[in-house]
Amino acid sequence: MKKLFSLLVIVGMAAMIACGPSAQEKAAKEKAKQDSIAKVQKAKDDSIAAVKKVKDDSIAAVKKVKDDSIAAAAKKPVKGTKTTKPTGTKTTPTKTDKSKVKAGQGKG
Repeated sequence: MKKLFSLLVIVGMAAMIACGPSAQEKAAKEKAKQDSIAKVQKAKDDSIAAVKKVKDDSIAAVKKVKDDSIAAAAKKPVKGTKTTKPTGTKTTPTKTDKSKVKAGQGKG
């Protein structure tokens, strides 16, 4: 009985291996593999395009800032001309409290 069971197991395994996938199954598996590769390649290309766009945008922004600062510098007055100084508020010094004066500092 033990030999018969072993023989059936071996025959069953051989039948499973011999059947294998059909040509259609192999073709479907290969097509799925190619589709997956194409999807990854498209995602990679889209990512590269996005990075290029961000890079180009940042270069354009830097160029604009540079051009704006050059234009602003051209509008500044020439050195040596009179300019008005902003008037600020004067601060008055506060008197020290007698309790804060240390011994030996004196009054003046």
